[in-house]
Amino acid sequence: MGRYQNYSGYRSTLVEWIGDIPEHWNLIRGKFKFTNKKVVNKELQCMERLALTMNGVIERSIESDEGLQPAEFSGYQIFEKGDLVFKLIDLENFKTSRVGIVPKKGIMSPAYIRATPNEKVNTRFFYYFYFDLYLRGIYNDIGGQGVRSALYASDLLELLICTPTVDEQEQIANFLDHETAKIDTLIEKQQQLIKLLKEKRQTVISHAVTKGLNPNAPMRDSGVEWLGEVPKHWIVGKVAYCSSSLDQCRVPIEAGVRGDRQGEYPYYGTSGIIDYVDDYLFDEPLVLVCEDGWNLMLRSQPVARPVNGKIWVNNHAHILRADVVEPSLLAECIEQTPLHLFVTGMRQPKLTADALRNIPVAYPPEKDEQMQLVQYMGKVVSKFSLLESRAKDSIELLKERRTALIFAAVTGKIDVRNWKAPEQSSTNQEAVA
Repeated sequence: MGRYQNYSGYRSTLVEWIGDIPEHWNLIRGKFKFTNKKVVNKELQCMERLALTMNGVIERSIESDEGLQPAEFSGYQIFEKGDLVFKLIDLENFKTSRVGIVPKKGIMSPAYIRATPNEKVNTRFFYYFYFDLYLRGIYNDIGGQGVRSALYASDLLELLICTPTVDEQEQIANFLDHETAKIDTLIEKQQQLIKLLKEKRQTVISHAVTKGLNPNAPMRDSGVEWLGEVPKHWIVGKVAYCSSSLDQCRVPIEAGVRGDRQGEYPYYGTSGIIDYVDDYLFDEPLVLVCEDGWNLMLRSQPVARPVNGKIWVNNHAHILRADVVEPSLLAECIEQTPLHLFVTGMRQPKLTADALRNIPVAYPPEKDEQMQLVQYMGKVVSKFSLLESRAKDSIELLKERRTALIFAAVTGKIDVRNWKAPEQSSTNQEAVA
């Protein structure tokens, strides 16, 4: 924040989450600037549906919710362009949107709070002010604890808000629009980098487990379309030929029972560890394979994972004992498989035990070469994980900077009255010349 100017004088607000504000700013309750108006769409006079999301207020089709009939939108409320909209229910859920600006007239959930300006204000400034409260968890502190903690319109409008002049409100909003857009662009670049790193890591590992590490090794056709050519000396067989199924040893424990059996041993399900319990079923190197669920098709998480040590497994993960191939290598071979060729079920995708047993895999017969592949994969994962970790750290730092910048601007910790966007500055310089 050091490169920004400070105001010449400040006064204390005695409000911990606002702190000192510039002497010429006012501190008033939100109800003196905004009114909560609830106009119900009871006659279906408006059918332009909007939704508050993490990306702001967006248009949403009336037909987008399966089974929701148009008549049911009679309970929705009508918002006007320029309103502020708040979703202040279930405050313990930090991964949901809380505040937005309404871009056009439309209907939204009756659970949302509508705040309409009752005098001339710059709503973008107040959006940033209320958005800052969300970023810093102020709504949660005020709304109390509990699964369904919430704030109501009356609570919201009783909160004290900073009120610089309308011109200054606009200047601060313009400044934040520009600066947060730059930060968001940098965040997006880091997110794209993470995506590219994941793809590159998968490509490198995929090449290793299907082509081997020796670029000069003689090759042969595997007879499997997605495997293509493999080293001539490799074995091409099915999962059933190189592993044993231990599915008969699985034991599910209902969630209610697990509550009384909490312990130190990982409890695995289709998507990995879902709990910890007080006992174990297995204590050896194994491969767990997702049996059902949409991850089989979406592949947002690993489908096959090597595990070792004392664990409990329920009936939603297949269990393989790798007999003649290293577990990590077998898991990666299964990961390379286009599973849509083996998965059944339209509503609930399922990889049956028979389908899993029939998946083709290719691997070197010698343990030494298998271990070389496993070690190589470990190095690749470590390398790319480090790069991904650095990118994630950058994202967190950028988010922290954005939060600090918004707070500083909307509470007057920095003076941006003389700020000009770079394009404005260059235009003005050209005009003077």
